[in-house]
Amino acid sequence: MSNLLSPLLIFCFALISFSCAEPAGKEHTTENDIKPTAVVPDDPAPAPLPQTDTPTADPAPKPPLPEKKSVGQATKTKNAAQTTVTKAPEPEVAHAAGPPSHEIWDELLRKYVGDSGGVDYQGLQSERDQLSRYLDALSENPPSDTWSRDERLAYWINAYNAFTVELILQHYPVNSIRDIYGGKPWDQKWIQIGGQQYSLNNIEHDIIRQEFEEPRIHFAVNCAARSCPPLASQAFTAGRLEKMLTRLTRDFLNDPRYNKISADKARISKIFDWYQSDFGDINRYLQQYFPDQITDETPVAYLEYDWALNKK
Repeated sequence: MSNLLSPLLIFCFALISFSCAEPAGKEHTTENDIKPTAVVPDDPAPAPLPQTDTPTADPAPKPPLPEKKSVGQATKTKNAAQTTVTKAPEPEVAHAAGPPSHEIWDELLRKYVGDSGGVDYQGLQSERDQLSRYLDALSENPPSDTWSRDERLAYWINAYNAFTVELILQHYPVNSIRDIYGGKPWDQKWIQIGGQQYSLNNIEHDIIRQEFEEPRIHFAVNCAARSCPPLASQAFTAGRLEKMLTRLTRDFLNDPRYNKISADKARISKIFDWYQSDFGDINRYLQQYFPDQITDETPVAYLEYDWALNKK
């Protein structure tokens, strides 16, 4: 019996071993055997070199941080850096623009100056704002070399007359312009034009007389006195300058309040005495206007000057 069981047991053991065996070529793993594996690229990158104190290549340079500066230094640095952007200079009104409009002054003169030249200063006081606007326009627009001769001369005559009226209004009521500034109102520098200060004497003697050499201006500028040639009732402009100078000169010379002309004697304004260098030979000058009455031998005398205010 034992001899029969031994071969049977061997057969069963072999059968069991055959049924549990895996097919050939199949990998058998357990849960514990599964481990993640890294995906290796076809061309793996070389391993990094060990870090040393000296870098293998210099990094790209970075712009330096701006140095902290004061406000003024920072502004200079910024302006220096912006070399490609240039700010246009501010326009100079004095040279960029033509003559200012004299319309405001013209309206004031027509309204407050009488036919005989008397000035309504009290009425002008009520329109000081308008006069100030005109004076500001003169101050901000001084004559330029680009202006014509007549434009410049008209400007300076208007400036002298308008600032004289302003001076009277600043001290009004006043009996005479000579009551202002110790009797020397023409020497006081208070007129602002183009960033410079002028006196009335600067305008008349240093500019008008020297630059234009026109004796008839003495019948156009007004010193606010009764014996002064009357203030024109309209503003001077380049277009009517010549006609106004001619008319004002003739009117003044023929007005017996200022000049008394006869064949026997010429009693004339003190202006001809004060500014004889502008007129030249007085008799010859008068002959232009009184050819039938004045000769080279006609005696000349000068009338007393009335400095009372030329008010209405």
